[in-house]
Amino acid sequence: MDAETFDQKKYVDFFAQLQQAYKNVFNRMNDEYDSTLIHGIDQYVLNESEPFYDDESGSFSLDVPENPYGRLDGSGVVVEQERFQTVLDTYVEELEAELERTFG
Repeated sequence: MDAETFDQKKYVDFFAQLQQAYKNVFNRMNDEYDSTLIHGIDQYVLNESEPFYDDESGSFSLDVPENPYGRLDGSGVVVEQERFQTVLDTYVEELEAELERTFG
């Protein structure tokens, strides 16, 4: 796998695998954390995240949109910013690891 191939194929040839990776992590996170918070992160933050593969490091990363905490405004999710950031960081780490297992 190289970065260019992943970038070109992630939403075409790899889309089903990508969806499954996100679903696997969502289910695990939903079992371990407050489901309202996990749903909020999934629907209001990670729905616009972008997965990337880095040739140099040989690892996957997730580009999260700017101001992720602010994206919860109007979602009905009430959480302290520190708690939100801790759970989001864990979620992103889990997604990156799942992408590695799936595509690495």
